Amino acid sequence: MSGDARSIDLTGFLTLTKREVRRFLRRPTNTFAPPLITNVLYFSVFGVILGERVGTITGVPYILFILPGLIVLGAVSNSFENASFSIFHGRWNEYIHEVLTSPLSYTGMVWAYVLSAATRGLLVGGLIAALGWGIISALYQPVPVEEPAYLLAFLVVITLLFASLGVIGGLLANDFDDLTVMNQFILRPLVFFGAVFYSLDDLTPLLRDVSLMNPMVYMVNGVRYGFLGVAEVDPRFSLAVLTGMTVVAVTIDIVLFKRGYGLTD
Repeated sequence: MSGDARSIDLTGFLTLTKREVRRFLRRPTNTFAPPLITNVLYFSVFGVILGERVGTITGVPYILFILPGLIVLGAVSNSFENASFSIFHGRWNEYIHEVLTSPLSYTGMVWAYVLSAATRGLLVGGLIAALGWGIISALYQPVPVEEPAYLLAFLVVITLLFASLGVIGGLLANDFDDLTVMNQFILRPLVFFGAVFYSLDDLTPLLRDVSLMNPMVYMVNGVRYGFLGVAEVDPRFSLAVLTGMTVVAVTIDIVLFKRGYGLTD
């Protein structure tokens, strides 16, 4: 590829990424207020009220135990929602055709949508972490970050994974109701059964084995390991599995774009 072609590709990639990031930053009340309000309720009901009855899990207050899971829920939900909505909205209003006819490569298009959606997930996850840090520090103890490198690595990988899955969802959806079904009735139940509010050690051996088939378990445990330095699943194995899933999902995105699946009539 010539220098001019690389310049055009980079310019198009940066332009599309910037447009997608600005799209959700322009409406902060729609982007950031709902997850913050929802998590205030989670922390209040599950963390404070229920936490007083539960006590501690793995030697830490219950509210601190559930913090990583709530961060994962906010991060992956917003990554998925941003990518799926952006792709489907572009299809619905037919302005995605302008992207498809640009000199930007299909790989560049996919990565622009994926990175912008992952950015939203990371921002929301960071806000939830800050909210939890403030509440937990005020009521109980300072929030530790025992393995910051693992914490950052897991957050980056899971947001990229669900952003890439969101691209697939946006291509598969036939109407806006499909997006709601994907997020509310598939994604969120997987998170809630991903050991967010309970320890795997509390399950029977059969249920524990079944739970290990849920990728959310590896995400929640990985982020929990980043904060607390303890995990019920080997964090290196978890990170390897999630990284492999991300590579596969992004590859599927690129193949679907090249084939024009869901993009052309």
